[in-house]
Amino acid sequence: MKKVLAGALIALTSVLIYKSCAENNEQKRILKESSLLIQEELKNVSKLIVSEGHFSEVYNYQDSKELFGTRLTAEKKALVVVNAEVTIGYDLSKLQYELDEENRILRLTSLPSPEIKVNPDFEYYDINADYFNPFGAEDYNAIKENVKSSLLKKVESSTLLSNAENRLLSELSKIYILTQSQGWTLVYEGEEINSPDVLFNLGKTLVD
Repeated sequence: MKKVLAGALIALTSVLIYKSCAENNEQKRILKESSLLIQEELKNVSKLIVSEGHFSEVYNYQDSKELFGTRLTAEKKALVVVNAEVTIGYDLSKLQYELDEENRILRLTSLPSPEIKVNPDFEYYDINADYFNPFGAEDYNAIKENVKSSLLKKVESSTLLSNAENRLLSELSKIYILTQSQGWTLVYEGEEINSPDVLFNLGKTLVD
């Protein structure tokens, strides 16, 4: 009788151990699958998102050079019409993250900054220059730098930048929704992202 009970206990213990191992293996398998899914989705959102705009600028360039003190000056001037294509992009392939599988945490460690590119097309009109103060390469370079600076200010005060921000937030929202659906926690700079509002504020701090 004792042998039968001992055998039964051994059998029961073996079944429980097997069941426990099977459950642990199943949990590990599910965890691994969710980890791989998150990594795959992160690859899918790791793309370049771009907002495009068109800006125009009319620029008056003037320069004077004193001759023989202040008695005589040599003037030069030009009217410049500029049409520029501007793009603002976020290269999400630069998104850096860490996966903590044991605690089911996705940590965003580095997010991309906006990349602003200005491609201006210059048309010069009414160029007038004195013999003693001719147009040179330095003048054209000065015009280009001044126009670029002016265009950047226009971009910063336009809706183009906010449109790019919204597209960035849209991509980050996909990551947030994914982690929520898999029972993971999304964290950035030690702060848990637990609502769309927190995510929105996060996106705003990236571009300030």
